[in-house]
Amino acid sequence: MSKKPLHFNSKAIHGGQEPDAAYGAVMPPIYQTSTYAQSTPGGHKGYEYSRSANPTRTALEKSLASIENGDYGLAFASGLSAIDAVIKLLSPGDEVISTNDLYGGSYRLFKKVFEKYGITFHFVGMTDLGKIEEKINEKTRLLWVETPTNPMMNVIDIKGASDLAKRYNLLLAVDNTFATPYLQRPLDLGADIVMHSATKYLGGHSDVVVGALVVREKELAEKLYFIQNASGAVCGPMDSFLVLRGIKTLHVRMQRHCENGEAIARYLREHPGIEKVYWPGFEDHPNHEIAKRQMSHFGGMISFIPKGSSFKDAVKIVEKLQVFTLAESLGGVESLAGHPASMTHASIPKEEREKSGVVDALIRLSVGIEDVRDLIADLEQALS
Repeated sequence: MSKKPLHFNSKAIHGGQEPDAAYGAVMPPIYQTSTYAQSTPGGHKGYEYSRSANPTRTALEKSLASIENGDYGLAFASGLSAIDAVIKLLSPGDEVISTNDLYGGSYRLFKKVFEKYGITFHFVGMTDLGKIEEKINEKTRLLWVETPTNPMMNVIDIKGASDLAKRYNLLLAVDNTFATPYLQRPLDLGADIVMHSATKYLGGHSDVVVGALVVREKELAEKLYFIQNASGAVCGPMDSFLVLRGIKTLHVRMQRHCENGEAIARYLREHPGIEKVYWPGFEDHPNHEIAKRQMSHFGGMISFIPKGSSFKDAVKIVEKLQVFTLAESLGGVESLAGHPASMTHASIPKEEREKSGVVDALIRLSVGIEDVRDLIADLEQALS
């Protein structure tokens, strides 16, 4: 592989990858094994037991590090197990400041699992950096940022959050699932940790569940590798292979996701049956200028509220969709529609949900890579 730095589209295909040493396989083989022969006790070729390391997973971890401009990648059994590893860096008495508009599973993990071990979580609207600073005290150890947020599409200033974290000697972790490294690279903006639910855009085909972390700092990486091995929430070789395959087409898929997403956002905004559309590409989006600065485009995720803000109308719309599939998750080649209040964010109490805008009438779209004319026609018939 050339030592000259690769542009993103080439990194997605070649970054961190070499032909397999055994037979020169272009795609990393699926090493479907739990253990490895040793010539003498402790004498091995870098692999002892597949919870600790597996060649297929290593190939994925190198690819993840490459596309995020990091030095160390870690692959997990799910996005939540990746988040779990980050929180295990902390100790009882430590405090975390988190985005208030975040994935329901993250909220559930923070509040229902880790709070009982003495870690305190503060949920704030991070579009105003001042709100973050108000919550920082001598016990604060971590800022947890999603941007764009799920599902309200708020945009948080990563560089600004990084400056704040450095001023107070905090870790900054960014959930980059919605944007992907195709659109934004948080490590370049000063983040310490990048997290992905690789189930989504990185895998891209709705056929695998995997999580990922990427870091640059060696000591931090070593702590996370220890937690990964000690806790054991690793992805298997087949899952690693599927995400590796997905990453190779990430750039071309994201280009179409963005094109289709913009067309549908603008269609919905002009539709008389729609009250509000949330998409960071609109010039009147509260943090549009920050989105322009830290993202190369605005993505394929959109949320909207039908006219009248009726829960029944929202349910009727998602039930009538035919090309869009009513389903959990996002980021696949197929378009999905979801009702956050009863699906992805049901674990957040209604009062807390509605504080951040996740009302019962809200619909979230993951715009796929189909012909956009068919997607618009499907929305048209569902909204009629």
